[in-house]
Amino acid sequence: MIRELIVVVFVLGSAFFFMVGTIGLIRLPDVFTRMHATAKSDTLGAGLALLALIVYQGFNPISIKLFIILVFISITNPVSAHIIAKSAYYHDQKRNKEADHANS
Repeated sequence: MIRELIVVVFVLGSAFFFMVGTIGLIRLPDVFTRMHATAKSDTLGAGLALLALIVYQGFNPISIKLFIILVFISITNPVSAHIIAKSAYYHDQKRNKEADHANS
């Protein structure tokens, strides 16, 4: 009973962060803010989904593999977001100036 409740909380949290990332991808003005929103929310959403699977499986070889995948995603997603930002900066992708003036 408690295990299923924990799994439901993790899955709902995962869905929430994936939804926030999707809204950020649609609504934010430029590549840098879009990348920031999606990188953070996708890492947390995938992490919570994998934690839900780990809790649901219990302690067995499958949960160990899921934990390794969780560590891999936690490392590679921020690194890939950094590489995308560096590439956008290198190719002179400008920030949205209208958004900067609207916030000041």
